[in-house]
Amino acid sequence: MIDIPNGYKQTEVGVIPEDWEAVELGGHSEITKLAGFEYSSHFNSYKDGGDIIVIRGTNITHNSLDLSDVKTIPRSTSDKLPRSKLKVGDLVFAYVGTIGPVFLIDKNNSYHLGPNTARITCKVGLFPDFLFCYFRSDLIRKEITERISTGAQPSLSMTKIRAFRILKPTKAEQEAIAEALSDVDALIESLEQLIAKKRHVKQGAMQELLTGKKRLPGFETVGAIHELPLPNVPHGWVVKRLGDIGESLIGLTYKPSDVRSDGVLVLRSSNVFDGRLRFDDNVFVETEIPERIMVRAGDILICVRNGSRDLIGKCAKIDEQTQGMTFGAFMAVFRTSFHNFVYHQFQSDVIKRQIHEHLGATINQITNKSLNSFQIPFPLDATEQTAIAAILSDMDAEIAALETKLAKTRSLKQGMMHNLLTGRLRLVDTREVSE
Repeated sequence: MIDIPNGYKQTEVGVIPEDWEAVELGGHSEITKLAGFEYSSHFNSYKDGGDIIVIRGTNITHNSLDLSDVKTIPRSTSDKLPRSKLKVGDLVFAYVGTIGPVFLIDKNNSYHLGPNTARITCKVGLFPDFLFCYFRSDLIRKEITERISTGAQPSLSMTKIRAFRILKPTKAEQEAIAEALSDVDALIESLEQLIAKKRHVKQGAMQELLTGKKRLPGFETVGAIHELPLPNVPHGWVVKRLGDIGESLIGLTYKPSDVRSDGVLVLRSSNVFDGRLRFDDNVFVETEIPERIMVRAGDILICVRNGSRDLIGKCAKIDEQTQGMTFGAFMAVFRTSFHNFVYHQFQSDVIKRQIHEHLGATINQITNKSLNSFQIPFPLDATEQTAIAAILSDMDAEIAALETKLAKTRSLKQGMMHNLLTGRLRLVDTREVSE
């Protein structure tokens, strides 16, 4: 027997507030897609430089628009297809391939419905901003999972989308929920922008500090430095080969039969993210491991072979908590007593440029020989090395703290969404609702 609190009722979708309704989406909105003639007559050949952006399923990512690859049509073509014009308040929902991304139209006469997307237009009583929040929740993911058709590409029919079950609060509560979640979205966006700004500042600082273009107070500024590769460095600096100041080690080769549910953790490319280690995709082995490839604090872990060129060179620094692990054969460790300074060089354009130059035409890898040959500007004064590393490490710590705050805010939003969209948390005075 379910204990139903006062002010709530039992429905086919669970216990909800008494003044809410459990309804089918199609009864409270109009849902349409492009008709066949619209494909054949007007969209077989998109034009560049048109006035109207055609929103395709691939353009909707993370509930916003990705405009890196857009198709457009002239305004005159859009005017001939009023049924498919998108208006402020329309939701565009991707229903083929990657199903679920949704975008709320915020401008009139700027967008047109495209392939693999459905338009959802709310009827009176259903607030578009509320429905946009609802479509970004796990509640809609459950509806998709129950109704999805599999084939060459996963898809949903308009009939199945119309059959989505949604919870519909009063209009006042819909608006309150949408406003509350919009405030959290604004905080998330502001944190994302601040992190992007801090990363940009750090990139500029690395370019200046790690090449000697800018000297810290107390260190003499003499000479000039130019783009690498170069022989010219400021007074008190030299150009060093990595092989002269440390050694590169290739990781462990192991067999599938060596893999265990526990044992020694093998650090792989998936354990490196944004210059730090993470442990949500781990492999453990039980086999003989040479002592020299057990990682030590200060080791710089580097991805040296990968199917994606862009991932070659991503790195993280080993700390005391990670000691005693090993690393896979597609990774390398650069071991040096100057690790605090050199680690930042691995994150800079100085080494990234040399990695790009050494990558093979067909094989995405850099060898130990290549790693050891890389050159970096190197201050001879250990005090200057320490000062530069400290400034850049402080920047890293500030960015990491902001990213932790961002992750917590996103997690908080997920909890808020579920509680608000199911009525467990109310934002209106229920006494006013009942009156």
